[in-house]
This record gives sequence, C-alpha cells and structure tokens, in this order.
Amino acid sequence: MAAIRFATPADAATILALVRELAAYEREPDAVEATEATLAAQLAEPSPPFECLIAELDGEAAGFALFFHTYSTWRGRRGLWLEDLFVRPRHRGAGIGRALLVELARVALDRGCARFEWTVLDWNELAIGFYRSLGAAPMDEWTTWRLDGAALAALAR
Repeated sequence: MAAIRFATPADAATILALVRELAAYEREPDAVEATEATLAAQLAEPSPPFECLIAELDGEAAGFALFFHTYSTWRGRRGLWLEDLFVRPRHRGAGIGRALLVELARVALDRGCARFEWTVLDWNELAIGFYRSLGAAPMDEWTTWRLDGAALAALAR
C-alpha cells in the first residue's frame, strides 16, 4: 500500500509534475502556469494557500491530493476543498485514490470541517463512478461560476 504524507516545499517539483500530468489528462496540457519556485514559496509561507498529500509507492510519487480550506457561513465552520486529485495511470486500481480521500476525510474531521467538497469534469465517468462508490453526491442544483483573465480585470476596473 502507498505511504501518504504531507508535502513540504522540497516537494514542489513533484507537485508540479503531477499537476502537469493531471492537466494533460484533463485535456488542458498547456494551461498550467504554476512554477516550481512559486509552489515551493507558497508551501513555505506561514499560512500556505494550499496543502498537499503525496502518495508514494517504492519511493516514487504515485499520486497527490491538493487542498485548501473554505468556510461555510451556514454551518459556521471551515470546509475542505479538494482542488486536485490525481493518480498516475500505472498506479490506478491499487487503492491510492481512495487512500488519499480517506486521509483527507480524516484531516477534515480532525480540523472540525463541516464538509469536504470538490468538482469533477462532466465527461470523467470513471471519477464520477468512483466518487459515488465512496458515498459522495453531486450538487446538481449548483453551478460553478468563474471570473478570470480579461473578465476579472475588467470587473476590477
């Protein structure tokens, strides 16, 4: 079974490699703007903008889960947001994705989080089936909205 540990700034290159592999899997191979230096610096901050779990098999990174905290005004408590979950193809089917999510559920409960949430691409039927098998449910009545790039800059003017 994979060993799961929290990432440190020294893991920035590994995290970036996994993020790039995830981007390729999600059909956006050129979308990654993050750099190793940025990730290392952010992980070294007193209050990092994200945390990351790395799953290792035989000393090699097999997958990761990158997350951060949110806040629910209705619950009056923090939540845990899973930004990225990825297991390298050669390691899929070995329980690594489940192990990462189990560890994140433990982190959420240990930290008093009211919920643990994430998004999934509509076409990713394998992931959707996996999440349903864990007891997760889609929030079909909610639609994620986003401002970025020129639209974000225009609104800020």
